[in-house]
Amino acid sequence: MTKHIFVTGGVVSSLGKGLTASSLGRLLKARGLRVTMQKLDPYLNVDPGTMNPFEHGEVFVTDDGGETDLDLGHYERFIDEPLTRASNATTGSIYSSVIAAERQGEYLGKTVQVIPHITNEIKRRIAELATDDVDVVITEVGGTVGDIEILPFLEAIRQFRLDVGRDNVCYVHVSLVPFIGPAQEQKTKPTQHSVTELRSRGIQPDIIVCRSERTLPEDLIGKISRLCDVEARHVINAIDAPSLYEIPLLMHDEGLDTSVVDLLRLTAAEPDLTEWSAMIAKRDNAWRPMTIGIVGKYVALPDAYLSVAESLRHAAIANEVDLTIEWIPSDHIEGLLVGEKLGTLDAMVLPGGFGERGVEGKIAAATFAREQGIPCLGLCLGMQVMTIEFARNVLNLADANSSEFDTADRVSSHPVIDLMASQRDVTEKGGTMRLGAYVAVLDEDSQVAEIYGETVISERHRHRYEFNPRYRSTFDGSDLRLSGNSPDGQLVEFVELEGHPFFIGTQAHPELKSRPNRPAPLFDALVAAAVRRVEAVDPDRFRRPTIDLTDAPESIDAEVPAAGPVS
Repeated sequence: MTKHIFVTGGVVSSLGKGLTASSLGRLLKARGLRVTMQKLDPYLNVDPGTMNPFEHGEVFVTDDGGETDLDLGHYERFIDEPLTRASNATTGSIYSSVIAAERQGEYLGKTVQVIPHITNEIKRRIAELATDDVDVVITEVGGTVGDIEILPFLEAIRQFRLDVGRDNVCYVHVSLVPFIGPAQEQKTKPTQHSVTELRSRGIQPDIIVCRSERTLPEDLIGKISRLCDVEARHVINAIDAPSLYEIPLLMHDEGLDTSVVDLLRLTAAEPDLTEWSAMIAKRDNAWRPMTIGIVGKYVALPDAYLSVAESLRHAAIANEVDLTIEWIPSDHIEGLLVGEKLGTLDAMVLPGGFGERGVEGKIAAATFAREQGIPCLGLCLGMQVMTIEFARNVLNLADANSSEFDTADRVSSHPVIDLMASQRDVTEKGGTMRLGAYVAVLDEDSQVAEIYGETVISERHRHRYEFNPRYRSTFDGSDLRLSGNSPDGQLVEFVELEGHPFFIGTQAHPELKSRPNRPAPLFDALVAAAVRRVEAVDPDRFRRPTIDLTDAPESIDAEVPAAGPVS
């Protein structure tokens, strides 16, 4: 029978419930178990698709077109399994389903209530993932214990243990053990109160993960164990890690996966973390310094570009690059600021976005990258910006633009980016989006085909504007090649600039499928192109430091054992 792990959080938000759940998923998969994951979000939005990036951060898109919480990105990157829209359930979507069922008469005229109707729908969403090919479902409950919004979720997961059996459910609670500077002490009281609140809802945690800046001494672990009624070996110390990809290794050292396996009576081998450890070692030994800029509209909240940043880090590991990411707001780089901001970059990414703000700055950045030979990757709006820039400055279509930015007073006479005809009459915002995985066919002799190593590929999408097919003939024969298209040839998926080290744009979001030990091909190629450019223009930067022999013995030979006889 499928086992279930529920991860809750207490005291404060942003403690790392998602990373704890992801790390546990990585460890269980490394033990040979089949793992999937899920996020229960307490907000009333049906999904995060219409939420401001400054409000919620990145919208993570699944293959089947689900617009989901960014934690699903962590889940996929850690467990290396594609998830679906079923892996994200919000209060809004749950209430919508229940109300729709009530309107259709499915409850036979009964009074519809939070218990049992809402809680039953939550349990149905959880059970939906427990298929025959899954050993463990890890479900993270968003929010913090004590929040009024998550009470139905807590009630549902409390009931779930009764439904499937005590040995098939494990509750993991992530809490905070702060260090109080003036007192020079770590305090367990916040964790005690958090667990008390959870227990008041009928849930006794089986494991407590204690987030802290410093290692917890044994006496504090014993104190938490006694006062929270959890065995000391199930009190896990999660201290701050140098990088998020080290968390699984630290959690294993603390025994998190061992505790889960014991509590759920799972039969599983010791985890094989060889590849993961090698990836961390490779990152730690990276010696080639490099700065790559993300030129975007929402850089004030880096989580808005979380998958883009992580994809760059994955590619940096693969290319042994010590990466610095420069966050550049696109509404601040017009005019003289372009050279000042962008001239020090080794490469840049123009990420996606919606709306006109900051677009002219992105266009200026694309011009700079094209003219200066700086490797540049455009994603979604970034590809559209590259197209607009080339149309204006090379093809002499002076007011080329996207119809997305048309106003009553200003309509471009050259909308090189436009809505698809089939979308013009759709009134619902989500209805005009191309969402999820789509196939693209790449030109056999193109740069993108060489990068992917094949001519038929699939990437995830999230956009509503496309390259305008009326301008195909205008671009044909120019240096900006339309090198990848939809299978029917109607939609442009990739563009690339002939003769440039790396100037590639895609309508897709390849960052959504990148993995720390298997970077997305376009990001890998971008960083590799940046390495080649630095080696060509500034070779001294990548020279390894020489060994200082000032204090070495006068005769090095004297320190080296004589060679033995040759047999």
